[in-house]
Amino acid sequence: MRRETAKYLYDIQSAALRLQDFTSGKSFADYRNEAMLRSAVEREFIVIGEAINQLARSDEASATKITGYERIIAFRNVLVHGYDTVEDRLVWGVLVSDLPTLARQVSALLDDQ
Repeated sequence: MRRETAKYLYDIQSAALRLQDFTSGKSFADYRNEAMLRSAVEREFIVIGEAINQLARSDEASATKITGYERIIAFRNVLVHGYDTVEDRLVWGVLVSDLPTLARQVSALLDDQ
């Protein structure tokens, strides 16, 4: 595995771990009521999306091993450019439904290096 690929995967893994840490024991109501938590969660999703975007540019074969990698990049773009239309329920849903799969896939890719 190229060094650059490993760096992007590590960045994704680190952001996913921070998301899990930030939201451990939190509910959607907590997320909705805590501006700092929302900002932290959105920031880590932006990092994940940008790291996957860079990974896709430098090593598309590795990026394609991440389920829905193009949707993750699009989600990052919504968070950055459509900040005024971000739906809290959508972000929380991605956190609960999609993040565990992403974390497993990235860990597996890193283990294969």
